Amino acid sequence: MTLLLTLDDGTIRRKLLDAVEPAREAAVQDAGEGNVGDYVGSVNEDAFAVTHLFDSALPGYRGWRWSVTVATADEDAPVTISEVVLAPGPDAIVAPRWVPWARRVRPGDLGVGDIFPTQPDDARLAPAYATLDDPEAEEAAREIGLGRVRVMSRIGREEAATRWHRSEYGPRSDMARSAPGACGTCGFYLQLAGSLRAAFGVCGNEISPADGHVVHAEFGCGAHSEVEMETSSSVPVAELVYDDSLLDTEPMGDAPADGGEDTGDGDTDDADADAEGGSGGAGGEDGADTSAPADGDADADADNRATGAVGTESGEAPSPEPERGEPHAASDPNA
Repeated sequence: MTLLLTLDDGTIRRKLLDAVEPAREAAVQDAGEGNVGDYVGSVNEDAFAVTHLFDSALPGYRGWRWSVTVATADEDAPVTISEVVLAPGPDAIVAPRWVPWARRVRPGDLGVGDIFPTQPDDARLAPAYATLDDPEAEEAAREIGLGRVRVMSRIGREEAATRWHRSEYGPRSDMARSAPGACGTCGFYLQLAGSLRAAFGVCGNEISPADGHVVHAEFGCGAHSEVEMETSSSVPVAELVYDDSLLDTEPMGDAPADGGEDTGDGDTDDADADAEGGSGGAGGEDGADTSAPADGDADADADNRATGAVGTESGEAPSPEPERGEPHAASDPNA
């Protein structure tokens, strides 16, 4: 590589920058009158060359520029035109970056009758006689005695597994998350052979949306073979049910008379006993007031009150009053 060293003090550079009109004339001569627009600026190529840029007025080339490169040998040499080209500017509409045809084809583009050959150096394939890193596949090939020219390599199998794992039949799909069970426990799950059998299989249930597709072992759907429906009612029902639409009525006894209500201290029983005693003292006469005490009982009560008063004044404790309903000793003719 040769480096050209100069001792230019700026004279050559000013000489090239001033050659705007010669550059415009070269652009008009190449593009035609009216197709060259305003001057945009310049770009330094090296110490002896400068490129002048002019807007393009050609129809359909908005944002493009005419690029005219001028050069000179030294301070005394004239400025000459090196080339005139139409180049895209920052705002130019250009075609997308070129991609080889083999890389432009996407999954799903292959139609009926289309042919898509693989590349000789495709990393997804490996010669069949080479080590496959898959003992089961090698054993099967030896048993059959036949072989293919090329089979999937480890890279090809890993790419396929990643693609299937991220597909709509992978474990992260919405259907898999809402499924009652995983495909790995389903009776319609047909497991693959080889190194991919641990994670992938084919669905064989015609009701399932994944029928005939490669599914992940953790994928699932509502057509799982072990799904059971509850036959009981979804509404909770109590074991004992009361039918309150029909009520059975029972007659009640007569209400107790006034004053005969239970006060909780046995007064009702005492009142009944007094009533019986009063009836006996009156001789059982019809029309007699059963609530009034007998004459003998009245005298006995008066004597008891007098005796109690005397005993209190003399310091003696009064005799205990007999319980109600029992005859007093003084009034009992049998005492």
